[in-house]
This record gives sequence, C-alpha cells and structure tokens, in this order.
Amino acid sequence: MANKNVADLLVDTLVAAGVRKIYGLAGDSLNGVTDSIRTRDNIQWIPVRHEETAAFAAGADAHLTGHLAVCAGSCGPGNLHLINGLYDCHRSRVPVVAIAAQIPSHEIGSGYFQETNPEHLFAQCSHYCELVSQPEQMPRVLEIAAQTAISRRGVSVVVLPGDVALREAPTQKPRLHFPEPKPIVCLSDGELDTLARVLNASKKLTILGGAGCAGAHGELIELAGRRKAPIVHALRGKEFIEYDNPFDVGMTGLLGFSSGYHAMMGCDVLLMLGTDFPYQQFFPKDATIIQIDLRGEQLGRRTKLDFGFVGDTQATLRALLPRLTQNDDERHLNASREHYRKTRKGLDDLATGEPGSKPIHPQYVARVIDELATKDAIFSCDVGTPTIWAARYLTMNGRRRLLGSFNHGSMANALPQAIGAQVRHPGRQVVTLSGDGGLAMLMGDLLSLQQLQAPVKVIVFRNNALAFVELEMKAAGILEFATDLHNPDFAKMAEAACLLGLTAETAEQVRPMIAQAFQHDGPALVEVHVSRQELSMPPTIALDQAKGFGLFMLKAVLSGRGDEIIDLAKVNLLR
Repeated sequence: MANKNVADLLVDTLVAAGVRKIYGLAGDSLNGVTDSIRTRDNIQWIPVRHEETAAFAAGADAHLTGHLAVCAGSCGPGNLHLINGLYDCHRSRVPVVAIAAQIPSHEIGSGYFQETNPEHLFAQCSHYCELVSQPEQMPRVLEIAAQTAISRRGVSVVVLPGDVALREAPTQKPRLHFPEPKPIVCLSDGELDTLARVLNASKKLTILGGAGCAGAHGELIELAGRRKAPIVHALRGKEFIEYDNPFDVGMTGLLGFSSGYHAMMGCDVLLMLGTDFPYQQFFPKDATIIQIDLRGEQLGRRTKLDFGFVGDTQATLRALLPRLTQNDDERHLNASREHYRKTRKGLDDLATGEPGSKPIHPQYVARVIDELATKDAIFSCDVGTPTIWAARYLTMNGRRRLLGSFNHGSMANALPQAIGAQVRHPGRQVVTLSGDGGLAMLMGDLLSLQQLQAPVKVIVFRNNALAFVELEMKAAGILEFATDLHNPDFAKMAEAACLLGLTAETAEQVRPMIAQAFQHDGPALVEVHVSRQELSMPPTIALDQAKGFGLFMLKAVLSGRGDEIIDLAKVNLLR
C-alpha cells in the first residue's frame, strides 16, 4: 500500500475531528485535497459557485451543530473570496477551519501568477493562521487550527501550497483522539453572594439575554419568575429565549420595538446575560448594570458596568438560583408585559394582506412564512429589512433555528447560509427571507441548489431598492441616491436554473404561492412584490433622526418628489 501524501493526511485528520463535509470550489492548487476526498465515503465535497458562499455555508453548518465545519478555496483569488464569509463566521463565533491553498512553495515571494499572502489577509478574521511549508508540519498545524477554532469559537486558517499537499507525509495518521472538552465556568462563591445580594434588593429588575443564553432556557425562566423580571432579548438570543417564555417583552435595538426598550429604561437593575449587544444608546443611564459573560474581554465595552462577572450562563444561574429570594412585587413585570401586549398588537395589525392590494406589506409576507413553515424549520434572513421582518414576525419554539449576519452585517448571506443548513439537515425545511439586493449579489448559487438537490425555499422580498439603506438616508435627512435596483424577473431566472419559480404581485397570491413552494419536492423561489416605502421605525427616535426625516421631507418636496411623502404617509398610517 502506497504511503499517504500530505493531502491524504489532512483529510484523515479532518475526518478524525468529526468533519464530514467540506464546502468549496475546486482549483488546481486544491487538486491534492479534492482527489483525496474523491475516493472516500466518510467525507463529502460540497461544490458551490462562489467561495464566499462556501464560507457562509460552513458557518451555518457550525452554528446549527456547534461542531467544527470546513471550507476551502484555491490559491489567490479563490481563497481571497472566502474572506467575507469567514469574517462573518469569526464575528458570530462559530468554529470553522478554512483551507487556503497557496501557489507552489518555491515560487512564494516571486510575484507568481495568483500570488497573495494569506497569512496577512486572514489575520483579522481568524484566531490562528499558519502556512504549511514542509510536510513535517502536518498534521500538527491542522490539529492546532482545529483545536483553536473549537476552543476559542472562531476561525482558523491553514495555508497549504499545492505542491506540499502532494508530497509524502512523514506521519501516516492523526495524533489527537480526545473528545471535545466541555468545561463549566462559574462564578466564585463570593461573586455569587454579591450578585444575589444586588438582585434580591432590586425592585425593578430587567434581564437582557443574548446568544450566550443557549442551553439555559429553563434556568433563565426560573430566574425571571423568582425575581418577577421581564426578559428582553438581543437579536442573536431570539431563537434561545423567545419561546415558552411568559416573561418575554420582545427585542430592543435598532431592529427591535418599544416594549423591550422601555423595559430596560424603566429598570433599577439591568442584568445582561451572554450578550454583547452593541448599541450604547439603548442602555439605561441611571440603573445598576450587571454583565455576566464567558468572555471577560467583553465586560463593560458597551456601557458602564457596576458589576462584571466571567461565567457560563447556565452554570452561573444554576448556582445563583438557590441564593435568590422570591419577589412578590409584579408591578414592573406587569407594566412591561402590558406594553409588550400593545406593541405586539400594533405589529400584528401591520401584517395584513388586503385582497388586491399592491405592493404587498412585507410584514404580511413574513407572517405567512411563519404560519406555513414547519415546526422545526430553519430560517436565514438577509441583512436589512428582511432581518427586521424575521426579528418581528418569525416565531421561535425551541426547535426552529434562525441564521443571519447579525454581527458582521453582510449582504447576501441568506442563500449561502441556507445551503449549509440544508446540506447539514437534508430532512428539515430551510427557508430564506432574501432581499432582492442580497439575492442578486450571490445569485449564481441558485445553481448550487439544483446541483446539490437542496430543497431550499427562497422567498424574495422584491422592492427594487436597497430599502434599509434608503431608510438610513432618510433618517440622516439625505435624499436617497444610488439605491435603485433594476431587477430581472427572479422567478424566471429560478426556472432557468431548474428551480420552481413563482411570483406574488397581490396580497391574495402570497399564501397560495408560498404554500405551493413549501409543498414542492425540490428547491423553489417565490418572488413577492413588496412595498418600497414601508417604514420600519426603531423603538425610540433620537432628535437627530427626527430632524433628519424632517429635512428629507423638505428636500423631497423642493426637488419635486413630494409624491414620496404621500406614499410614506399612506403606508404608515397605522404607526
């Protein structure tokens, strides 16, 4: 039996680490790796049409499973295309290893065809990035990369010249065989006593939870019940906090709504659990603020802190609960819940679809998606207005999952993330809330859906504009410019890619078209013509934003675009 080469050992090491899929686009500098995968049945190459898609797909895979995922790109432009998706993976803290192929090792430094310097290019979006210049470095470099990605929850990059991948491997098998460590990080007894003392003395406690509350739902609900505290969630905490939660008062932040904002502004103690919520203007100024996070470097970087603790949410709450007294004063909780009830009704009133109405309210489209999707559906939403509608109208239940570019804020994430989700979970329904701008940016990967036979359902919110950018311009008092999108017929393009393509132009067409797509045994796209002027207001309007909208209206009238003001008024009468 012939000795293994470095590429064989690389693939063996990934398999030993539990990796079963590699997302990528083939290229000559990757030939050793793809040829090694070709002969195996324990790992699969997932071909996509753009390397950025591969990185987003791997990130979705890692997000849903919590385990290591892998993407790969060929030398130069190939792995350079990975970088935006890897930034998203890194900022979302999901464990991903990227294999960045490199030019022939003896040509490095000569300005060779497609030469780049990946060690520098990927430095800002990875915890570990190393060049394998000699066969003797494998598998140790890859094992360090994988262990770093897993333990630090982020991206590692292994740079591998194509010629080195084809050399004989001095070592013939992986070296690491231990299971993934799962340490428990909890506050000390003294810290727990201090925390309990502050919480027990609070009259109006509000909890703000984020993605770090994953796995701690029961403890979180018990804490809120013990101290009669409303729970506000950050966007990344929605899928872990919102469901089966009688203390839920919604979301805050630029995409949130007023009940979450007021529950935080009206508290005397704010307890932040597993969240790096970024918007300073949404934090209370006078309350006592406590932050608990597994990553100590995040303590106090968003708002002033009175107490900062390092700990895992579930372990900390389990140790804390026996120290807490029962609070019988429900006034703060009841006021917050009543505000949420009214706010929720107002949002639901906007999600209507009057027969014959066009363009269609995007809120109605999101509500129909929510009602027709399966109980264990996986959703991905593009950045911009689709994220707003997902945050406000998709219902989480403990089984559904929600993917997005919530930290990095990249366009075009929904379709690539859906590919990773569907490949990882072929038996589950995967649905995108895609913007027309986001879909168009990586639209080539509609072809991947057909090639992979991935039955993703793509719902396109077509408003022929970069709508959220327009909203930001209006808030700044600027007339929108360069935001028009001259779109094709997306449904026909889907048909050309051998997908089911459907179009909804009036409200009564929305439900049957989406239902037909969901029932279709294969990938499908539904193009829905939604209102461009749908105004999505943050939970509080700052003075400069109010001035900006006023200035925008004045400029629009003076420039002969007063009809836009009328359209805005028509759309937003209920607001």
